[in-house]
Amino acid sequence: MTENFTPLASSKISKRYRALGTVIDLTVFGTQEERFLDMAFDLIKEYENIFTVNREESELMRVNHAAGKEAVQVSSAVYGLTKVAVEKSQECFGFNAAIGPLVKLWHIGFADAQVPQQAQIDERLALIDPQDIVLNDEELSIFLLKEGMELDLGGIAKGYIADRVQDLWRAYGLSAGIINLGGNLVLMGDAPHQVDKKWRVGIRNPLTNTGVSVAQLVTGAASVVTSGIAERFMEVDGQFYHHIIDSQTGFPHDNDIASVTVLSKKSVDGEIETTRLFFAAEELEDWLCEHEELYGAIFISRDKKIKLVGITPEQVQIIDPSFILE
Repeated sequence: MTENFTPLASSKISKRYRALGTVIDLTVFGTQEERFLDMAFDLIKEYENIFTVNREESELMRVNHAAGKEAVQVSSAVYGLTKVAVEKSQECFGFNAAIGPLVKLWHIGFADAQVPQQAQIDERLALIDPQDIVLNDEELSIFLLKEGMELDLGGIAKGYIADRVQDLWRAYGLSAGIINLGGNLVLMGDAPHQVDKKWRVGIRNPLTNTGVSVAQLVTGAASVVTSGIAERFMEVDGQFYHHIIDSQTGFPHDNDIASVTVLSKKSVDGEIETTRLFFAAEELEDWLCEHEELYGAIFISRDKKIKLVGITPEQVQIIDPSFILE
């Protein structure tokens, strides 16, 4: 198949959609053919339909409905992503694919969000051990050993989907584009509209949900994933509760970090590593050395200090002077 493309910098097309519980912004350079955007969105919806746990019916919900009863055979996509999620969960660094019962108990970000009773939390803590997830590689089946267990791939699925959209566009010969799945950003190829071919990315204020940027990052092709306390939260009786739940306590994880942004080759890795860094109790000195597919990280603390790992100060321009670059 031969496609007709125009010079990258002089032609682009963008479109906004709604899926995955967020706003989806897709942009491709070098073409005016809207079908490339619509094909990408169709792919996003297809994956949402099998991964979602916010509806009664999906492949993942079939696994959850069968918890404590039987193994459920699933598609290779669901099985493959679940296997990655379970392996990472069993490393016990904060990421937990079995945390579904706790997430739904708090339901932060939804109209029925609540601060649960300790007894309710204790009940759910008994249902979130990733060791109780049995995978069968030959049958592509998943078995949750205890009734009431639930898989929730929300902490990894958007990254996986963003990577698949990039694969789709590359298969059609597209070399530059932007995939924005709300907190998951993939910058594909060089930035054709910039003289230095580098992308400009706004780093949002993690202390509010206004979307206002406090800094600008200059980077080459990369996935940029941010996880922060203002993405979904609630305030009850003057107490702030964010959506990042700690599997050890059953409560939102308590530390001084407001947001973590990870630059990586693959968006799915960025998802995993933002969680690792958010939960890390101490400096991970060898973090970049151990993962060649990772490019760097940006930490913003609740007291408005910005710390860079693997990113030079020259790559970051402070926009809000109340934030300080360490």
